[in-house]
Amino acid sequence: MEANKYIQLLEKREIQPTAIRLLILKTMMQADRPVSLPELEDILDTVDKSTIFRTLTLFLSHHLIHSIDDGSGTFKYAVCSASCTCQVSDLHTHFHCEKCNRTFCFKNIPTPVVNLPEGFTLTSINYVLKGVCPDCAAKHLTAQ
Repeated sequence: MEANKYIQLLEKREIQPTAIRLLILKTMMQADRPVSLPELEDILDTVDKSTIFRTLTLFLSHHLIHSIDDGSGTFKYAVCSASCTCQVSDLHTHFHCEKCNRTFCFKNIPTPVVNLPEGFTLTSINYVLKGVCPDCAAKHLTAQ
């Protein structure tokens, strides 16, 4: 039954379901947070690195996932919500923990939109808040 959920997500975005695509999508969804290419390569150590990269590129082009430049030097990738079309109105805020290097999607906090001067067209916004996540803050308090 669970495999049907992943197949439906791929088919909704007009992506042909294959075993590898299903595995990568399932891994990303089970992570329950944005993951980087190196993290996926570590988790899926039996899958060819170029296959993972090509799959992420395909997922991006079909708006199944979105990429996050959190300033860590490595893009993170998260599965989009069912209604997302990766338009500016779908964008949300991200939080990057400077202690554990994890990035979180705050889907309930929309990205602020800046009114641009005439002639400029907005296609994307990268809004990342940086600080310490609750897990790292709790570790710091117990270490004192």
